[in-house]
Amino acid sequence: MDDCVFCKIAKKRFPADIIFEDDRILVFKDIHPITPTHLLIIPKKHIDSLNEIEMDDMGLLGHMVYIAHDLAKQYNIKESGYRLVFNTGPDAGQSVFHLHLHLLGGRKMPFHFN
Repeated sequence: MDDCVFCKIAKKRFPADIIFEDDRILVFKDIHPITPTHLLIIPKKHIDSLNEIEMDDMGLLGHMVYIAHDLAKQYNIKESGYRLVFNTGPDAGQSVFHLHLHLLGGRKMPFHFN
């Protein structure tokens, strides 16, 4: 998509603090971090949200989660804990409609499920 900011970042047409890239995904630091470690993991393929994934995308999603796991080790948050979040739709807080996984960590999280 020509007007998608994450597509522009993936194509290096918009600046970002990129920390990892391979043929399928790109990882960069969130410009408005809510935790000391706040990274965005995006597919290079444009997908609006989890609502738009197809069976062929299962490997891509697994790859995104695996890279998040590796980055948690690299950023020294593996042992203390981290959160992975896909926001899907406006009511869930999705503000950029290009699938992205948040890797959050570096401090205690205030919200939890019981």
